[in-house]
Amino acid sequence: MLTVRATWMRGGTSKCWLFHAVDIDPLIDHAGGLDELLTSAFGSGDPRQLDGVGGGSSTTSKAAIVRRSQLPGIDIDYLFAQVAIGDRQVEWGSNCGNCATAIGLYALQTGLVAVDAEVTSVRMRNQNTGAVLTAEIATPAGAIPTDGDAAVPGTSALGVPVGLTFTGLAGAPAQLLPSGRALDTVTVAGHDYSATMVTAGAPAALFDAADLGLTGAEDNAVVAEHLSLLVALRQQSSLRMGLSKPGDPVRHAIPKVGVVGSPLDYRTGTGDLIRADDYDVSVRMLSMLAPHPAIGLTSAVAVAAASTVVGGVVAARSAAAPTGPLRLGTPAGVLHVERIMNNGVLEAVTLHRAARRIASAELFVAERAHALAS
Repeated sequence: MLTVRATWMRGGTSKCWLFHAVDIDPLIDHAGGLDELLTSAFGSGDPRQLDGVGGGSSTTSKAAIVRRSQLPGIDIDYLFAQVAIGDRQVEWGSNCGNCATAIGLYALQTGLVAVDAEVTSVRMRNQNTGAVLTAEIATPAGAIPTDGDAAVPGTSALGVPVGLTFTGLAGAPAQLLPSGRALDTVTVAGHDYSATMVTAGAPAALFDAADLGLTGAEDNAVVAEHLSLLVALRQQSSLRMGLSKPGDPVRHAIPKVGVVGSPLDYRTGTGDLIRADDYDVSVRMLSMLAPHPAIGLTSAVAVAAASTVVGGVVAARSAAAPTGPLRLGTPAGVLHVERIMNNGVLEAVTLHRAARRIASAELFVAERAHALAS
């Protein structure tokens, strides 16, 4: 049995187990590798994750290893893990903005970053993708917050306000558009589907909902009926975007895949009415193998970036101007996104989130790898 210290935090609409590198690094070899350690800790291989700390859903089966960065201008490096539920696997190819929200607060509460007098900025580098993010947290008179009154769509829970900015988005068109085109056509089972594929926040393939017989404003039960098609579209998009080659194992974390549509009246998962004039573009995304109950922040950044692509699917469906604020209609409600432009090029995206520490704990992890080998 291994014992590892961890902190359980909510960031936005996700829950994440955060591990300080000094606590987990010495245990990795003994556990048979980091994948083995995390899947054992989370109870993966069981859809309920009954014998571990996983929450049984893609938004609650997440982890990150956090350490002080040695890079100039960066405070924190973090390695994000999307821990599978029914399988004993870990996806390492993506980032999570909700977990990054939690990591910003965690860095203050654990003393990894010095606190400023009024507002503390935490510069973070996601080691999976190289993305650089900044979390801004109010620290009046140097006080580190433990609770707050900030709310986000998708949960009634309150938390510490965190401004999260994805930086370094400006680049050559080939970086934003991996296929080199504003509009791609993906064919599955003899049918064509229009998409804009971008790499910003996360690699994402965003399809016109109308091509799937949808509006983009449906509830997730309807979206789930198209799951097999969306998974097939993700696989084809992965090849088109250069993320995989024919014959590679199927990955479910990236590219992010979803549908977009023009604004229509709809109701959230909790029954709240959202009017068409309350938002600019509807978005329904997958999270691994299920419709996302809200929207992942990296997906929101991808949608924001795609909205600036003239001739693309998102720009065609959006009621917003190509610059300035963008309002995303998600299953949980309206997410407000700030697009920061420079000479017509998207440089950064800011979202306002909430985070809270739920628990500090010692996890007792069964040494499964050694048990199987003996």
